[in-house]
Amino acid sequence: MAGTLSAWPQTSKGAKEHPVATLQHLLRARGHAVTVDGDFGPRTDTAVRDFQRAKSLTVDGIVGPQTWRALIIEVRRGSEGDAVRGVQEEFQFRNLSGDPSKGPQVDGIFGPRTEEAVRSFQSAVHADVPSMTVDGIVGPMTWQALVSGMLSF
Repeated sequence: MAGTLSAWPQTSKGAKEHPVATLQHLLRARGHAVTVDGDFGPRTDTAVRDFQRAKSLTVDGIVGPQTWRALIIEVRRGSEGDAVRGVQEEFQFRNLSGDPSKGPQVDGIFGPRTEEAVRSFQSAVHADVPSMTVDGIVGPMTWQALVSGMLSF
């Protein structure tokens, strides 16, 4: 039986764990001046509410499925910026070696190392979720698998 993607996480004020830093990178990519510190504090809460208001979403400060879907930005090889940093942050979250030089660096440049990490992740998810395309492009399915914490320990 084929598996399914893990659900989009619900993240809100007070959170200090994954995927807050990724959320902050995505908010920055959408023009919100937040610090990427992994702490869902008052500034992140304000940015989330402003984003929700601008996208005609429920303004509750909770980043759930609708807000995540509106926030994500498709990135691929050649992309640059904060959305790419969000993807790279996800791979550092999964880096259990304790050595930040392993895997893609959080530099905002979607180069060969980031593409290799994305393809490897997609292949691993594809083993359980056959509808996951292994194309090196971080679109809605890959974002959902990343921020939901799939394949992390």
